[in-house]
Amino acid sequence: MIALLINISISFPIAPIEQTPCLPSPCGPYSQCRPVNGQSVCSCLPGYRGSPPSCRPECVVNSDCGSNEACSNQKCINPCAGTCGVGARCEVINHNPICSCPARFTGDPFSRCLPIPPPPPVQQAPINPCAPSPCGPSSQCRAVGESPSCSCLPDFQGSPPNCRPECASNSECPSNLACINQKCKDPCPGTCGTDAICKVVSHTPQCICPEGYTGNPFSICSLRLPDPVQERPTPCQPSPCGANAVCREQNGAGSCSCLPEFIGNPYEGCRPECVINSDCPSDKACVRNKCQNPCPGTCGQNAVCQVVNHLPSCTCIQGYTGDPFRYCNVIPPQRTFTPGFLVTIFLNLLA
Repeated sequence: MIALLINISISFPIAPIEQTPCLPSPCGPYSQCRPVNGQSVCSCLPGYRGSPPSCRPECVVNSDCGSNEACSNQKCINPCAGTCGVGARCEVINHNPICSCPARFTGDPFSRCLPIPPPPPVQQAPINPCAPSPCGPSSQCRAVGESPSCSCLPDFQGSPPNCRPECASNSECPSNLACINQKCKDPCPGTCGTDAICKVVSHTPQCICPEGYTGNPFSICSLRLPDPVQERPTPCQPSPCGANAVCREQNGAGSCSCLPEFIGNPYEGCRPECVINSDCPSDKACVRNKCQNPCPGTCGQNAVCQVVNHLPSCTCIQGYTGDPFRYCNVIPPQRTFTPGFLVTIFLNLLA
């Protein structure tokens, strides 16, 4: 017998590995990369200035803005909006809002300025050294004999006529504190979820889950389960994304995006729009991690609402009086009696 040995060799073409010019990104921080015709095209993220690799936010500290603006959430804004009280005027000096009552008005400019009442026209009343008050804004006056005695209102600093609150904006506090109700306080208490860690970065609380935990640090962090054994690594394992971001595999590459309701750079860390009121402009309040107008549904009928330092303030419209948080009534006209009317009443009583 003749044995015939046949050696058959079959080969298959190997597809070339597609290279992506944007992995890793050559564009630098605060930038985004798009592949165009096999080349990487770099541009700054929305809201950032400059050109890659030197993209930067509009501002980081107040000195990056004009002297009549302040740096809030990396944006140069007018710090006066919503800072001063009803009827007060605001002036920005060296990035800080200065509130004062206008001429012929008095009171606390951070809550309300009221007209100085004119002296009684007929009766000769004793001279009150405190009317009008010589003490200046945010102060109180006590008459001691015939002389005024001035002192700052409670919770205000300095000495008349230069009384001021501890703070009016975050920029007046150390970077690890935030301006809450005109006080420099730690913004962390009550901000983060269960088992989360809070760190204050530039007046803003940052919540993260500790090592070995995962989840939404603003609600609850849970113990991370051991990762299942994988035969090969994937673009999303380990995840290249920052905190509060999710990784999705697309065309063999990992793409990061912020979780719903979170903003920021997903490759560094995402955060909600706000956590406390001081994260918002002074005429907005932090409601469910969103900067919103707190006025709707707050005031009663025939009342107007104005936001003062994140809080709604209700007042009756002109010609009305009452509780502005419930209902304002029309001020009734004052009745006047003529001499003839009084004589008629007297004759009727004698009849």
